[in-house]
Amino acid sequence: MEQQEKGKGSEERWSAAIANLSEMAINLDSVNKLLLKKAVFVDDETFNRASLSSEQARTIKVLEQRVETLERELDAAITAAARARSEKRQAEAAQKAAELHAQEVARELENTTKVFQLHMEELRTKQEEISKRDKEIKLLEAIIQTLGGKDSRSANG
Repeated sequence: MEQQEKGKGSEERWSAAIANLSEMAINLDSVNKLLLKKAVFVDDETFNRASLSSEQARTIKVLEQRVETLERELDAAITAAARARSEKRQAEAAQKAAELHAQEVARELENTTKVFQLHMEELRTKQEEISKRDKEIKLLEAIIQTLGGKDSRSANG
């Protein structure tokens, strides 16, 4: 029984395969008829010219694509250059601002130095004045001691 079922399945497959082959034969015949109707037969020179023309068309298409790619790259390079110029201008402006700030700080430092020098001058003058008065005080104290010593000697003597 199993063999009968296997045999039936095998027959069905063969029938399907034969039907597919018949359909393929019909399709092949249709393609053949279509080619005979539409085909153009040319001599070798015309075929060579057509082949050259076709190859040139392919080359032109490849070159056009290359031109488009190069144009995109050029646009990208122009954009990058513009961005770089803008960044350069910003950097130059920042540098100029930094230089101006440095000049301002230098002027302020000079002014502070001058003020400090004036204060130092004033302090030296006052120190000299104090030193001079200190010497005068010591001289007066010595005079007072000398006079005070004479007074006490004359009072004792």
